[in-house]
Amino acid sequence: MSLLPELRYPSVPELVACAQALAAQEPGLCGLREVGVSRAGRPLHLLSVGHARRAVLVVAGAHANEPTGGCTLRVLAERVVAERELRADISWHFLLCADPDGASLHVTPAPRSLLDYHLGFYRPTGAEQPEWSPSVLPPDRLPPETRTLTGVIDELRPYLQVTLHGTDLGGSWVQLTKDVPGLAEPFAKSAAELHIPVEAGASDAAGWPASGPGVHVMPGPETGVAYPSMPDDARHSTWYHTHRYGGLTAVVEVPMWASDLVGDPAPHPAPAAAIRRLAERLLRDSREVERILAEALPRLDGRDGPLLRAARWALELIPGLAEDWVHTPPAGTTMAYVGSVDAFGRRLPLRAAAMLLRVLREADDRAAPRLEQLVATWCDAFAARFRARWVPLENQVEHQSRTVLAAAQQARERAA
Repeated sequence: MSLLPELRYPSVPELVACAQALAAQEPGLCGLREVGVSRAGRPLHLLSVGHARRAVLVVAGAHANEPTGGCTLRVLAERVVAERELRADISWHFLLCADPDGASLHVTPAPRSLLDYHLGFYRPTGAEQPEWSPSVLPPDRLPPETRTLTGVIDELRPYLQVTLHGTDLGGSWVQLTKDVPGLAEPFAKSAAELHIPVEAGASDAAGWPASGPGVHVMPGPETGVAYPSMPDDARHSTWYHTHRYGGLTAVVEVPMWASDLVGDPAPHPAPAAAIRRLAERLLRDSREVERILAEALPRLDGRDGPLLRAARWALELIPGLAEDWVHTPPAGTTMAYVGSVDAFGRRLPLRAAAMLLRVLREADDRAAPRLEQLVATWCDAFAARFRARWVPLENQVEHQSRTVLAAAQQARERAA
């Protein structure tokens, strides 16, 4: 029986309470400990199940705006406790939330629409994201959350790290730092059974080799990147820290709202021209947000909190990304890839606008109603363009859980 009976997005305190109850229920099997603190002094907790030397590390909450992972982590931990065969020769370790400060700022109700989701949106700058900060900061400036995560990896030396991610609208896909033969089949089967599209051309994995539909293997250091202007390079993230010990990382993405358009493998009739148009729209949308920001900034009395900082950071990424799209040959030529780029191009200015809106509302600024209308219009257009349909939370969690278990099994056979 679940310690949180209803399936919903749990807060970090609820996750900690659930882990405490699990550890108290099975004291010889489970242990919960504090492994670090955030920049704001919030504790980072690790729940361990089993005592085998061979370890799997599961990380939730690396991105504050991706709430499904916390629910998946809870369900997985309870399942590993209940099913002895899952821990026969593996110990499981669950980092409950990699970024509790970010989680405290992203407000996730049970969203009924993309607008509901964006009205409480927060995603920090790259330098403030635990997994991505090593790609944009020197080692002596890494945040404590990053140092905690790498310290846990150094201690456990997992053969597999799984980090639970998600997307607002699209499909499901997996990113691997090393190939895991045999993973693509159970991943695709699970997605089909749960009516979740496989994102066949994810822009996050542009140009990467695929070991199967939706299963992408990150390129080595000798390979160039698809978007040269983007500061965050996966090859410098914490995902590669497991390689020091012969391990690998799997990033499991699942959508809140699904779109079958991102799974279309058919060739696009004119991908380069389509992406140029998307670049033009991206710049146009970002300029609308920048105009509102420039108008309101003198009235904000020098505010520079995390929401405003993150909104400005997202806007700063856009000119370089649009330039990449115009002057770099498309990394993919399918309908799915162009659709994924389309979604990415809608997402960046929308997120910046949503975070700026929260700042303006808090300041009771007169520009807030105008920006709220813009956010609502963009959310409606995004949902309509991609024929968005809500993926029941139980399906999101079940698919992510199945993929984690399949990755653990297949990677264990690979490492044997």
